[in-house]
Amino acid sequence: MNWLVRTFSCSIAKKQFMAVTGLAFCLFLTSHLIGNLFVYGGKDAFNAYVEHLHALGVLIHIAEAGLIVFALIHIGTALILYFQNLAARPVKYKKKSNAGGRTLASGTMPYTGLFILVFIVVHLVSMKFADHSTLTTFDVTAGVFAKPAYLAFYIVSMVVVAFHVNHGFWSAFQSFGASHPKYMPIFRGFGMLFSVIVGAGFGLIPIAFNMIS
Repeated sequence: MNWLVRTFSCSIAKKQFMAVTGLAFCLFLTSHLIGNLFVYGGKDAFNAYVEHLHALGVLIHIAEAGLIVFALIHIGTALILYFQNLAARPVKYKKKSNAGGRTLASGTMPYTGLFILVFIVVHLVSMKFADHSTLTTFDVTAGVFAKPAYLAFYIVSMVVVAFHVNHGFWSAFQSFGASHPKYMPIFRGFGMLFSVIVGAGFGLIPIAFNMIS
């Protein structure tokens, strides 16, 4: 237990915890996007994919539990680092600077993260915890995307997710000491590409649902 306390008392270790959980969520986003792409095969293809997931039974519940644990670690560590930074610098600088690699993306990570958390809650309530007793998952999802207010919220959320992932991806490798001038541009470039794929990929999903339904 002492090693855990010592680990979380170290700023570098906390950033590495965030890096590991953040990269895990990048893997989840990849698998989730691939699954959603079945909608382009039509209503039956998408519902067949969903039924295949449900057939995995306990494995899905284990994966969901793992995501919850990772989310708690990621959010909890982020909050600790945020308040530690505030305590270390209680008075804001009169003039902000980009010194030390600070960018708009890095400076807004706590706020984009909070926005994503709100989106996840709304998304789960609207989709996963909706009444599926008389409707298929496709019908439930298409019905939600047919609502203009939710559609606008979803599109904005995907932009925020892409913005958050873009910075989070390469900074995760930086947390593990991979900030070498030779390799960091590669991580930054791949992070940019991945964030665009995630943002555009998920952002186009509602169009497919509305076209098919």
